[in-house]
Amino acid sequence: MVKERARILVVGGGYVGMYTALRLQRKLKRELGRGEAEITVVTPDPYMTYQPFLPEAAAGAISPRHVVVPLRRVLDRCRVIIGEATSIDHAGRTATITTLATEEEGTGGRQLAYDELVLAPGSVSRTLPIPGLAEHGIGFKTVEEAIGLRNHVLEQMDIASSTRDPAVRDAALTFVFVGGGYAGVEALGELEDMARYAARYYHNVRPEDMKWILVEASDRILPEVGEEMGRYTVTELRRRNIDVRLQTRLDSCADRVAVLSDGSRFPTRTVVWTAGVKPHPILAATDLPLNGRGRLKCTAELAVEGATHAWAAGDAAAVPDVTAPEPGRECAPNAQHAVRQAKVLGDNIAHSLRGEPLETYAHKYAGSVASLGLHKGVAQVYGRKLKGYPAWFMHRTYHLSRVPTFNRKARVAAEWTLAGLFKREIVSLGSLEHPRAEFELAAGGKPSQDPPHNSKGSS
Repeated sequence: MVKERARILVVGGGYVGMYTALRLQRKLKRELGRGEAEITVVTPDPYMTYQPFLPEAAAGAISPRHVVVPLRRVLDRCRVIIGEATSIDHAGRTATITTLATEEEGTGGRQLAYDELVLAPGSVSRTLPIPGLAEHGIGFKTVEEAIGLRNHVLEQMDIASSTRDPAVRDAALTFVFVGGGYAGVEALGELEDMARYAARYYHNVRPEDMKWILVEASDRILPEVGEEMGRYTVTELRRRNIDVRLQTRLDSCADRVAVLSDGSRFPTRTVVWTAGVKPHPILAATDLPLNGRGRLKCTAELAVEGATHAWAAGDAAAVPDVTAPEPGRECAPNAQHAVRQAKVLGDNIAHSLRGEPLETYAHKYAGSVASLGLHKGVAQVYGRKLKGYPAWFMHRTYHLSRVPTFNRKARVAAEWTLAGLFKREIVSLGSLEHPRAEFELAAGGKPSQDPPHNSKGSS
């Protein structure tokens, strides 16, 4: 039994937020039933996005609905609030949150009291003050961005197919991806694969007409899979006529022209920005200790240093890696650690409420897998290196085992099976981004070129 009634506030509904709340509602099942504990999850979206499947969703291999997990269905013993925490006063045990209702009411944020705090807001895209990036750049961190990018690529192929202007055609068929990490390489690999397949249905667009450019500031890509596999990936991409530019930066994309640090200029209508992430801004709006990179200082038990009743994990937390041979190293902010940290975090909160000893988080990095398109991939797992079809198969097998809920596993497996029996879908549903355009035109108005106001940029 818990020592006293506990109100647990979980900020964030991503990997750590969902898995921690799920673990807590299992560990505290009796306490929740007796009213001795209460779990509240504050998240901007009513779902958790399984981000490793975003490239396949963008390529049309998986339905967008199957890469997200509805939180209210999974966290049936928790109170889920769709909103955002704007500030946290841990000394006073209160969080200020805004919701869609507070925006409609015009009352501003409201105070939410808690006893135990779990900070798991994740991260946001790290951008630079590059001219034109805010106006023309496309991110690749949410399911809305992934589907929007798929629609955009197919729309550019439609433009190229129908125009008579060589300059317009060239810009439409030039795709620039900035960032050589997982997100950039996997998104580029899957979308190039999809566009190459789609080109067979265009009478005047051939795969060799398209320019795919990967820009990376360092001297290697995919550092997580090791130097050798990174070099193999560069060779594989270049074999597919993808222009990989290492030790190169994007200096500008104003006026729809991508200007690189090596002096190259590419007229383009597509600039995809995947050059890293940074801690969520909410961390700076707390009275909790942060390290030099803006992440919460945490102990190996996933408690925030020097702050009782405060916990964190995932991208928001600087957790010491107790398995590292040299002291001072921290766990990498990736999904592999986040899912495992959430399990220990949920257990430790339950232990703390019951006055039991806490567990230490310890996980030795197992390795990484990455997809480069259909039947293509690279992997380095427990020191073993794989490439091509075996790595691609391992990528799918591993992530199928990790995607939450049996429901999602079955649906994804069924889609993959059907994809092997039937042809790919190459339809662009561009109207999803402007759902009222047709009605506005019919009603005599001018269709808006901007989607409805939404923090995620989608309708």
